[in-house]
Amino acid sequence: MSGVLSDLAACIGFYTRLPVAALGAPAQDFARAQWAAPLAGALIGIAAGTVLLSGTWAELPPLVCALLAVAASVVLTGALHEDGLADTADGLGGGATRERKLEIMRDSRIGTYGVAALVFSILLRVAALAALAPGFAVAALIAAHMAGRAMIPHFLGSLPAARTDGLSANVGAVGERTAAIALAVAAVALLVLLGPMTTLVAATLLAAWFVTLKALAQRQLGGHTGDICGALEQGGEILVLLAAAAAFS
Repeated sequence: MSGVLSDLAACIGFYTRLPVAALGAPAQDFARAQWAAPLAGALIGIAAGTVLLSGTWAELPPLVCALLAVAASVVLTGALHEDGLADTADGLGGGATRERKLEIMRDSRIGTYGVAALVFSILLRVAALAALAPGFAVAALIAAHMAGRAMIPHFLGSLPAARTDGLSANVGAVGERTAAIALAVAAVALLVLLGPMTTLVAATLLAAWFVTLKALAQRQLGGHTGDICGALEQGGEILVLLAAAAAFS
């Protein structure tokens, strides 16, 4: 149990800005702890869903409630994955060589591709949530945040690091068993929260997104980076919300 709590604390501490010292000591092996990534996502989804319900109880318009929920998730995570999405869009869209792409992705400044990616990411999430009844919106938020993070362990294990230093390189290789547990946790959650048909649609979209981004990362960068993982999460989150909106709006 102490190992489980340590793994959970490591993932919550990394994927959110929450203090997690009370849950146990940080995990010795952060790569091993990645099975708990979707559980950290569930916590973020619950928090964002609580904000959405609070707005609904205050009789705010659905669009405002959806925007507040997305804003809450950004604040809770410190815009970790939004930053990765923007850097990935700038690097893949603006660099002519592998070295230049990696250089752009490490630059703290944001370019046109990054701004456009962030705008569309926020707009798509807000629009999808606003189209759902509050109960469905909360379920979709939890499912989306779990699924988006559940893909990261498998992504880290299926590609080498593009750099010898950096965030994803420091994590190390994630084992197949760890990645499989993360995916299984998210799959069960999606089935419970969204039902079998919507889960099937979402899983198909997520698989296509995973394969596409993996091919881009391999061909253009030679492997994964922390920014690419952030883009993976953002795309996954958006696709699950869109699948839920198509099914339940």
